[in-house]
Amino acid sequence: MKALIGIRREDKNIWERRAPLAPDHLRELQENHGIEAIVQPSKIRVFSDKDYRHSGAKVSEDLSPCNVVFALKEIPIPYIETQRNGMVYFFFAHVIKGQSYNMPMLQKLVEKEATLIDYERVVDSKSLRLLFFGNYAGLAGMHITLWALGQRLTQEGIDNPFSMIHLTSKYENLELAKNTIREVGKKIRVDGLPSQVVPFVCGFAGYGNVSQGAQEIYDLLPVRDIAPGDLPNLFTEEPNPHLCYKVVFKEEDMVSPKSPNTTFELQDYYDYPEKYNGVFESFVQYLCVLVNGIYWEERYPRLITKEYLQQAFARSETPRLRIIGDISCDIEGAIEVTSKPSTPGQPLYTYVPEEENVIDGIGLQGPTIMAIDNLPGLLPLEASRYFSETLKRFIPAIAAADYTKDFDHLNVPTPIMNAIIAHKGELTPNYQYLKEFIS
Repeated sequence: MKALIGIRREDKNIWERRAPLAPDHLRELQENHGIEAIVQPSKIRVFSDKDYRHSGAKVSEDLSPCNVVFALKEIPIPYIETQRNGMVYFFFAHVIKGQSYNMPMLQKLVEKEATLIDYERVVDSKSLRLLFFGNYAGLAGMHITLWALGQRLTQEGIDNPFSMIHLTSKYENLELAKNTIREVGKKIRVDGLPSQVVPFVCGFAGYGNVSQGAQEIYDLLPVRDIAPGDLPNLFTEEPNPHLCYKVVFKEEDMVSPKSPNTTFELQDYYDYPEKYNGVFESFVQYLCVLVNGIYWEERYPRLITKEYLQQAFARSETPRLRIIGDISCDIEGAIEVTSKPSTPGQPLYTYVPEEENVIDGIGLQGPTIMAIDNLPGLLPLEASRYFSETLKRFIPAIAAADYTKDFDHLNVPTPIMNAIIAHKGELTPNYQYLKEFIS
């Protein structure tokens, strides 16, 4: 059987310009493995139709002949309905938590007897993800968060160096975006920061790929690391306007055991989070910016609650916290006031504690939130190439598999096998729990 793969056009929104496979990688797959490709045309994708044609791929709307169709964002129901039964799709499905907004899509895939493979569930033997954009989410998320800070301070009437930053999507590439942050850093070293935000502290919740990408951008400023426990002392010293302080919070900083005779143990917290109280809010009073990059589920304590912000903003003195860069973007999750995803076209909204609601754009009555749910899309060239470089090594086995066989007889690598959510219209053993969400 000829190995033929398809690449679907991304059309979830007008800002999604990424692609799962780059043209030169398709050429490699064709030359080295005899794998051919059909690519849907796109006017906005970072790689042009011409680029794909030069790689040897066919550009066509019709992907029905393909063994597997690759995409990035969720595939809309109307598209699924028009395709033949038994199609095989590989994309970020966002269904494993039973996300209500994607259950109709999963139901439709089941009805169409499709096979769904989820990038998010391609993991190694230690359950570490193998296909991700995490670092680029952090890079883009931190850049646009600092842009947001500049906009917020300007709206408060505070002249500030962060106002030099443009929207991340306006930069042609990552290096140009970084150069602006370097210029901001130079200005801080020479002129200092406005007194209203000194000492300037940015907190990072988490220390994984997302956080590391965010810190890479922040570290272009004149940064001094500080431990969470040292934050109170920082505010008793003579403030240094020429420094930006960085605090990285780990799990042991965010929670404490409920039992006074118990010490924190990481695995115990993962296994039994109900034994721990959230204590992160005790640090929020020191932060001007919070960047959230943690993985969160309902059973874990939140970082910031609506109740906390209502109490904080009810006091006479306006809290220091101006911006929350919620890169994780779990709706009403670790940041309870993240009420919706934002978009590159409308990247910010503000939570107004007094009214217990959000307003689009920047307000001064509460923290302004950046919660774009496709942040790597702001760096489409670098993010696509990085993802494609990782994905291409799995392609030969994925393209060669016979998906008409029963699940137990599929010949695909173990990481891919574990990522199959549904096969031929049936939820696979590891994902039977999703039945209750699509019933």
